[in-house]
Amino acid sequence: MRFTGVGLVILAAICWGITGGIADILMSKGWDPIVISLYRGAVGLLCFFVWFLVRFRHCWVNSSRLYFWSILAGLGVAGNFTFYFLSIQAASVAVAATLMYTAPVIVLLISFLFGIERSTWFKWCCIAGVLLGIILLTGAYNTESISVSFLGVATGIGAGISYAVFIFGFKKASAKGKPQPSLIIAFLTFFVILFTLSDKSQAADVLSSNDLGWFILIGIIGSGLSFILYMNGIRSTTPTTASMVAMVEPVTASLFGLMILGDQLNIIQLLGMVLILVTVTTLSMKQSG
Repeated sequence: MRFTGVGLVILAAICWGITGGIADILMSKGWDPIVISLYRGAVGLLCFFVWFLVRFRHCWVNSSRLYFWSILAGLGVAGNFTFYFLSIQAASVAVAATLMYTAPVIVLLISFLFGIERSTWFKWCCIAGVLLGIILLTGAYNTESISVSFLGVATGIGAGISYAVFIFGFKKASAKGKPQPSLIIAFLTFFVILFTLSDKSQAADVLSSNDLGWFILIGIIGSGLSFILYMNGIRSTTPTTASMVAMVEPVTASLFGLMILGDQLNIIQLLGMVLILVTVTTLSMKQSG
């Protein structure tokens, strides 16, 4: 059962990685990252609402704690997307990705402090392996080729903290009821926040543009499908494990760029990719034991 949970989280992370590639295509066409995120959440919200209607009799839950944790998860998702893009603008993709993927460390520290799970050398070694792989994959080790500012670092760390918040939010919400109402509440919160921050004129232009299909696709893959997989997977997975196995996302994004966008990967980046995959595979096998 644990292995099934880990597998579902990995599939969700693969969807998020593909989403990053689609977002890169849209941003190269001049679309604002916040508008892209807005539509990603809006299409996902529609998917969750349809799923809720189909399963209405089996998933209706009236719980104040479910509402609280779901809203917190929605704030985490909105903060993660927003801070991540701001960090890219203020620093670079390498810095933003590396700082955001410190989330497993944050999750483990919180889990340890609140007694949710035990701190073990194996988990710390897995975290170290994943973080080293991220640094090699993103090229963050090359200080001469990246630009770092206080705003870039602050927003990157904010993205990591937000990532941890939505992991805990969804984990707690999944224990209070079915995933459908939790996802609807979370993404309704997300939509309100992102709509407030977005360029309303450009958001309206999407509906009549030739890129509408890309926006629908990014919403289905990046929210609708991925978060349904994630919510079902996290039910039988600890927060720390979920945060670590989700690190296959940058690997998927890199492979998407390599195969679809024509990007190039050097030996060091490939080594980082292998290190991430080996660490996640080892963790998954231990969880299934």
